Amino acid sequence: MKKVITYGTYDLFHEGHRRLLQRAKSLGDYLIVGVTTEAYDETRGKLNVRQSLIERIKQVQESGIADEIIIEEYDGQKINDIQKYGIDIFAIGSDWLGKFDYLNDFCSVVYLERTKGVSSTELRNAEGLLKIGIIGTGRIAKRFVPEARFVSGIDIVGAYSRNKAKLQEFVDSFELSLAAENYDQLLDRVNAVYIATPHPTHKELALKAIKKGKHVLCEKPITLNDDCFSELVQEAKKHNVVLLEAIKTAFCPAFARLIAYAKSGIIGEIKAVDASFTKLTSGNLRELKKEQGGGSFYELGSYPLLAIIKLLGKEYNDIHTIQYKPKGFEVDLYTRVDIIYPHAIGSARTGLGVKSEGDLIISGTEGYIYVPAPWWKTEYFEVRFEDTNKNRKFFYKFDGDGLRYELAHFCDMIRNKNMQTYLLTTDESKWISNIMAKIQTNKKLIK
Repeated sequence: MKKVITYGTYDLFHEGHRRLLQRAKSLGDYLIVGVTTEAYDETRGKLNVRQSLIERIKQVQESGIADEIIIEEYDGQKINDIQKYGIDIFAIGSDWLGKFDYLNDFCSVVYLERTKGVSSTELRNAEGLLKIGIIGTGRIAKRFVPEARFVSGIDIVGAYSRNKAKLQEFVDSFELSLAAENYDQLLDRVNAVYIATPHPTHKELALKAIKKGKHVLCEKPITLNDDCFSELVQEAKKHNVVLLEAIKTAFCPAFARLIAYAKSGIIGEIKAVDASFTKLTSGNLRELKKEQGGGSFYELGSYPLLAIIKLLGKEYNDIHTIQYKPKGFEVDLYTRVDIIYPHAIGSARTGLGVKSEGDLIISGTEGYIYVPAPWWKTEYFEVRFEDTNKNRKFFYKFDGDGLRYELAHFCDMIRNKNMQTYLLTTDESKWISNIMAKIQTNKKLIK
């Protein structure tokens, strides 16, 4: 008898799960299905699992496909299970391609093509899947799709891009069901969109989606001035949809705790926030093109501005900006912005052609908080004092590229009908857009 084993969360059991199990069963005579526990899902970065282990096991049982069901509780269990149950074939979805090749030492490994275009009407759960479409096929979009598989209850339906060749390559690469010929075709098939195109295109794309009643998760900055942003906010309220800026740092568990610690008074009154985000880039890149909203501050400034507004607030007195633009460049390769408050100073430094330490330092009257690079992917920070015996270190989990956190929160907002979130409020996003606009009219250039 040929035995097959497969594993999964099986949250909101749907037709895609059913077909995958059927294909796994067809590989042999006896199918064992491992259902993951909540604790194990958490350790491997799976977010938004909405059903209990008992509910998920019951749904797999009711499918009538599994000959035996076991529980997966820890890393390394797959090897033990394969040996314990005398498994001949390990089967898993193709979105994990290559991840489990190491199991070839113990049995045959088969990657099964995922089911494309799963319909929410096929779900047992009445709320169904949140169907999302991706606008753009660049680097961030390519990171977004793998991250999305860690968020339960969503289906990435397809994508849209004006570049048809890149669009088809993108859709084929991630086994999506739809390469939309036009934007309307994608909007007609989804509940929400993720916009990952150059900055100047954001408003037009977001506005059209909102007017069609679609929720919008848009890469930062959503717009390059607060008037455009205000228009989007008004339309989102009018159509009762979620509009959320995709500044991933805002949704990372450690960053929220960092802000809470800093504002709790543990380091006294906050007098300075210094945040830096730089990287070295060259070549024919979007980030270095003026017409595509390039430049170091447009590209990276949202992150340090997020830290500044969260810690120092919106009411400032003045802004001082210095930008470095080498001869032959139309965009800034380095920018320093000092935002002067009545009680403190917030300094943001960004660079695309200038490299510096990418840390975050929060200075207080009784101590300071140090967050090492890359602070925008916060998973560790230190609270330091004059008396070093009082120093404290904090560690928090940060999985993958961090995009899963913003996506999970976006989904929660939609399901719970929350148009606002304290993690990144509409006013905070508007403030960031306002600063983006002001630095272009209030700056000194170094050439």
